[in-house]
Amino acid sequence: MSERKHIKVTYSTLASPDPLLHQYFDEAVDEAKAGFGKTFPMFINGEERSAAETFEKRSPVDLDLVMGHFQYGLAQDVNDAVAAAKAAFPAWSGRPWQERVAIMRQAADLISERLFHMGAVMSLEIGKNRLEALGDVEETADLIRYNCDAVEQNNNFNRPLLSESDKHHNRSVLKPYGVWAVISPFNFPGALAGGPSGAALVAGNCVVLKPASDTPYTAWLLTECFRDAGVPAGVFNFVTGGGRSVGQVLVDHPDVAGITFTGSYDVGMHILRTFAQGRYPRPVIAEMGGKNPTIISKKADIDKAAMGVMRSAFGLQGQKCSACSRVYVESSVKDEFMTKLIDLTSQINVGDPTKKENWMGPVVNEWAYKDYQDFV
Repeated sequence: MSERKHIKVTYSTLASPDPLLHQYFDEAVDEAKAGFGKTFPMFINGEERSAAETFEKRSPVDLDLVMGHFQYGLAQDVNDAVAAAKAAFPAWSGRPWQERVAIMRQAADLISERLFHMGAVMSLEIGKNRLEALGDVEETADLIRYNCDAVEQNNNFNRPLLSESDKHHNRSVLKPYGVWAVISPFNFPGALAGGPSGAALVAGNCVVLKPASDTPYTAWLLTECFRDAGVPAGVFNFVTGGGRSVGQVLVDHPDVAGITFTGSYDVGMHILRTFAQGRYPRPVIAEMGGKNPTIISKKADIDKAAMGVMRSAFGLQGQKCSACSRVYVESSVKDEFMTKLIDLTSQINVGDPTKKENWMGPVVNEWAYKDYQDFV
């Protein structure tokens, strides 16, 4: 592996990336493939754990490419992860917030250091092109840093308030909840797993992460970053498996104090209702599917509008909640806009997304492929 200089990556800088970025990414793809085919564990209470069964993760880019074998966790694994998180909560939440911030910033730095390896794995795992994958990884680190900054700038959200008299002393204090579950989606397997996990952790909560079944590899690499940064045993736990065998058990667990979920409307609303029916309502952060319109008036720059719609609608093959799915165009510019949009979409290079020349890769799995066939 060649010595790599640091390249700051944002979604903006990727518009005209450093030429070395492509060299580093190509090297990382080869390195990642050399490590494929291994069996990867879960991570519970600071220890690696195996299950009785595993499931195979194949790359949608090449179905002959077995990326790895991952544990098919069951209810007992979820119970153990929640118990470990609950036991670790008093010490972690009672730790000086400055120490939590330092550990989480170290985790963010490790993610940035491992940018190209994580990006290469992500590209092969879900079909993101290299620029989208690298952007996702660096966004993960930035989200963690943002939440560290928020805790630091607000003194861990502990501040004095005005008092009625000299005999009264009022403060506003935000407290961590306890065990926080994160159920993350496939389409942003770094940012929407690491971002919510990092936010919960730096605030003093303990986390159980259940990633999408399509993206266990990226989630494992994220787990390694938290582990290597010094997150104590039990504070962060990683459980893989199916939606029913792991996800539903996590949602139903009485010791889970709150949850962040990103995914479908139906599942998100089910979680919201479940969390409202216990002894007391528990917090739910649910980011669900959306229908995102673009409005184009006769005063718009039609070239920019067509490019923006094309990139939004077809980035990651349209498999994200932020994808443009409806366009409202003023009638006087409709024909001009449609001509430019069709021209741009006809020029999209489709193929292996790890290749520099390809902008669009495959959809994430067989079910998504069948859905697309039904749509058209």
